[in-house]
Amino acid sequence: MSERRGFTLVELLVVIAIIAILMAILIPVLRNAKERAREVICKAHLRSVGLVVIMYLDENDSRMPHSRSANGFLWYDSNGNYLTTNDNEAYWGIVYIAQLKETKVFSCPSLRRVPELIYNVDPAAIQEAAYALNHKYTRGRNVTEIRHHSQFIVAHDHIEPRLENDTRDTFFNNGPGTMNLTHYRDGGSRARFYRDIFRHNIRRSDEFRTGGRANILWLDGHVSSLEETTGDDVPKRWYTGN
Repeated sequence: MSERRGFTLVELLVVIAIIAILMAILIPVLRNAKERAREVICKAHLRSVGLVVIMYLDENDSRMPHSRSANGFLWYDSNGNYLTTNDNEAYWGIVYIAQLKETKVFSCPSLRRVPELIYNVDPAAIQEAAYALNHKYTRGRNVTEIRHHSQFIVAHDHIEPRLENDTRDTFFNNGPGTMNLTHYRDGGSRARFYRDIFRHNIRRSDEFRTGGRANILWLDGHVSSLEETTGDDVPKRWYTGN
């Protein structure tokens, strides 16, 4: 009778080593694929927001809404009723509630850390408040004054709900060699949240260099990506429409 022989210890160790190598190769690939899928969803939702904005403009003589005080992440009050734009805790998307089928179009699955951000808000409450409005240059604006709608920013997936502090919040800077996002850069009061701005396709572990990108919604409804930048390549007119 032939002798039955099992695996030797060396053979088992070789198999385990091969599996470990394959896992080391595959896990980053799978992680990147998962993040790419999140970004696809994030962009699709931004496009849906763009359609909502266009619907609103068609119904309101081409004039953007005035979001007034709204500068938070919340849709509802403690009783489950919609907030108004007079509430500072309200999310700016509240002005489009008549055009919305669901608030989920304002969500981005890559937005994970933000809850502790600038406001003391229940993490679950802000998952559908992922985009930052170009508040300063859109509020109450008649868009017929803006010549190139394809070059005017409505919103992007910055973690701040409302952009009104120019170079402190936005992607443009004060000229070559200066910095944008000074709220969020090293030394800024919100520096610990920098990595939540250029949060897609992150390739570096440096605190202030992610190698990532952000997504932008333009007034004509299209969405594009912006690679991490200090602002030299971002003209102010993209925000002002001038």
